[in-house]
Amino acid sequence: MKIVLVRPNYKSHIITPPLGIGYLSSYLKKNGIEVKIIDALKENLDYSSTINKILAEKPDAVGITCLTAFYIEVVKISKALKKNGLKVIIGGVHPSFLPYETLKDSKADFVVCGEGEIALLELLKSNFKRTNISGVYSLKNVSKKPFVTKAKVVENLDDLPFPDWKQIDPRTYPQAPHGAIAKNFPIGIIMTTRGCPYMCSFCASQKFYDRKIRFRSISNVIAEIKYLVENFGIKEVHFEDDNLTMKREHVQQLCNQIIKNKINISWACPNGIRADKVDEKILKLMKKAGCYFVAFGIESASPKILNNIHKLESIETINKAIEVANKVGIECQGFFIFGLPGETKETIMESINFAKNSKLSRGQFMILDVIPGSELWYTLKGKFKPNWKKNSYKEPEWLPEGLTKKDLMEAQSKAFKQFYLRPIILFRFIRFIKLSQVKFLLQRFGEYRLMGK
Repeated sequence: MKIVLVRPNYKSHIITPPLGIGYLSSYLKKNGIEVKIIDALKENLDYSSTINKILAEKPDAVGITCLTAFYIEVVKISKALKKNGLKVIIGGVHPSFLPYETLKDSKADFVVCGEGEIALLELLKSNFKRTNISGVYSLKNVSKKPFVTKAKVVENLDDLPFPDWKQIDPRTYPQAPHGAIAKNFPIGIIMTTRGCPYMCSFCASQKFYDRKIRFRSISNVIAEIKYLVENFGIKEVHFEDDNLTMKREHVQQLCNQIIKNKINISWACPNGIRADKVDEKILKLMKKAGCYFVAFGIESASPKILNNIHKLESIETINKAIEVANKVGIECQGFFIFGLPGETKETIMESINFAKNSKLSRGQFMILDVIPGSELWYTLKGKFKPNWKKNSYKEPEWLPEGLTKKDLMEAQSKAFKQFYLRPIILFRFIRFIKLSQVKFLLQRFGEYRLMGK
């Protein structure tokens, strides 16, 4: 049995190794399945080249990873592969919450809802004949209802082999990291946990992972860092956990073991950590262990909006964490979302002014995507029409009362300009930039309309 795992090419300024299919590949290989990964985003393959490269492998099946941001690309590839007589399986967050629609649109044979390792292996081992695999659906057994049974998960994350780093070699990826710029290359992407126990209304993680969090052992994480350093020469690690600092003991042990093992790397948390889970002591330890940059999910400076989205953090707590991180020498980025429930022109300015007056050295200002699986997806149902072709996080599909599409798009551009076009911020930003990153930064400037309308 041979399967090709595919990440489609799509419009993105973040191009990093795809951990999801990296884990799938290593898990399937461990269990006797031949796997080829095709990362069309990294290789910048157009549609025809992607199809031809898949067909050249002569696989028994093709698995395609799918996020809402590139659903259209997934559907197009799937239809072409079906015309060529291939078995197609689609997995990821989007099909996990819209399995019927995904199967109908894409003509795929199966979708996998939830984490894919166990379910995909069982499907392949049965030569696609089993119809009772938890989390696996075809048009014959899928319900049109929004909630389905998800796949079984690997409870002990240490049982998973490391991602298939030989096929997603970090040295072969362009310098377009999460967070825009980085201190050192190449970068190893690592997750030490899966899941998040919080219930932010704009996020699908809570339903995807059932508000549970599982932790890898620190010895397992350290072993992977060493493996990446020794075999791929990585000089930096980006921890992409939903919240690396969720459990204090976990991050303390991680830092202490990096120090004890004398692992000479820089590291960052570009996916975000919670402000209420750090203090000066833990941030000092992170700094000592090599951390130089963290992001905080701020979302809005309006207490009303934070309450509306169940953030369970105050803006005062967030600001204090930023100040303390800055004090110990860790640079901070703030994630903001424009267009959340309760948003007005006044709350937008409140967020922009907070960002400018804070100790943040970077700001990311996004427009709300109403993501399948999030609470907002269900509470706003019928109040907007999903637009799978929109420019994700840069173009609204649902509008708060009193705001227009133009208001939100102009606010996003205004926020970036007012935040970054200040001498102190420009200096902090520019000092990290390497020549090889300029192309990707210019791409970002264009997408966020920073160089004109």
